Amino acid sequence: MSGAAGSPDFFCRQAQRLGYVARSAFKLLEMQKQYKLITPGASVLDLGCAPGAWLQVACQSLGPLEKGGVVVGVDVKKVKVPSSHCDSRVRTVCADAMTLLKDHARALSPQEKGFSVILSDMCPVVSGITTKDAALSVELGRRALSLAVSKVSLSGSADDSDDREPDANEAGVLRRGGNLVIKLLESEDVQGFSKFCKSRFKKASMLRPKATRSCSREIYLICQGLLK
Repeated sequence: MSGAAGSPDFFCRQAQRLGYVARSAFKLLEMQKQYKLITPGASVLDLGCAPGAWLQVACQSLGPLEKGGVVVGVDVKKVKVPSSHCDSRVRTVCADAMTLLKDHARALSPQEKGFSVILSDMCPVVSGITTKDAALSVELGRRALSLAVSKVSLSGSADDSDDREPDANEAGVLRRGGNLVIKLLESEDVQGFSKFCKSRFKKASMLRPKATRSCSREIYLICQGLLK
C-alpha cells in the first residue's frame, strides 16, 4: 500500500531506481499492461504532462524508434523532456488545456490528423474541500473529453451550443477507435460522467492503480475504442 503524501515508499524508490521522474509512471505502466492503450507507432497527447513520467512511459510504449509514433505533452508549466526513457519522438508544449482549442491541439498531431491516444493526468489544486475538489476534477475531465470527441459541452451533455467552448462544433482530436484516459477524484458525479463516456466508446472502465497513495481519492476512467 502506498504511504501518506510526500513520504517515500516502494514506488518512489522504484521510480528513482529505474530512472522515472515520478512515481506516477507506475500508474500508466499498470494501465498499459492491463489495457494495451498505446501501441507501437501510436500518436499520444498527454494533457497535464508535468513532471514528465507519463511522457517516459508513453515513449517506451511506442516501441523502437523505427516504429515511429509521437508523444506530445501539454502543461501550463514549461516541462523539459526527461533524458531517460524518452527519445526524439517526445516534445512538450506550454499551454493551458482548459483554453486550448481543438484546431490548435490537432495541429500538434502528425499530419494534423489527430491522436490515437489522449492521456489526461490533470488534477486541480487541492483545497481540502471534498465537494469543491471533486467538482473541479470533473471539470478538468470534461475538458479532456471535449478536446477528444466532437460535440461535447463542458456541462457534460451532448449539446454543442455551449458558449464556453468556442470550437464545440469542430471534430474532436481523438481518432476513431482511439483511447482516452482521464484522472478524476471520486464523487457522485463520476458515475454520470462515466456513463456518458460509455455512450461514446466501445468500453469504459474505472481503475485505481496500485501506485495510488492510500490517502488519495483519485481514480482513472479508461475509455477504449472511440465510436464515430
